[in-house]
Amino acid sequence: MTERLILREWRDADVAPFIKVNADPVVMEFFPQTLSEDRTRRFVDRIRTRWRQFGYSLWAVERKDSAGFIGYVGLWPATFPAHFTPAVEVGWRLAADQWGHGYATEGARAALDYAFGKLDFPEIVSFTSTINVRSWRVMERLGMRRDPNGDFEHPDVPEGHPLRPHVLYRIRREDWT
Repeated sequence: MTERLILREWRDADVAPFIKVNADPVVMEFFPQTLSEDRTRRFVDRIRTRWRQFGYSLWAVERKDSAGFIGYVGLWPATFPAHFTPAVEVGWRLAADQWGHGYATEGARAALDYAFGKLDFPEIVSFTSTINVRSWRVMERLGMRRDPNGDFEHPDVPEGHPLRPHVLYRIRREDWT
């Protein structure tokens, strides 16, 4: 929980609004494609499985003042082939009408507190396509530092696709305040 957000386990009632979030081309602008209902349902299943396997994953997020699901924030294992993996990523995805209020930063701060406090991880990464400046700004507000030597071509994005080049940000436990 944060000042304005409830970070919690996923409920079955979260799936329908999450399907809408993942089908929104504005939200998914920096992903190769929107997600179908089936892919979203499988994603929620993976989120729940990760909690059981690792003791961390993505929280469902709701605002305290409206008590409605607005997206996710949390920690996710980055296991695709890259020079910095395996690693743990902090990430977020919120409904477009929730942008611009600091909810991603607020929720991600709680995720980093959990990562460095409860889980005692030495480092957390975050990454996005080079053209997703909004996410860069969230990473920088979190105190993460860009690692220009870590920038990479995301192997899950087709070669030649404008979203394939990614920036890498990092933060170590000793730098977290």
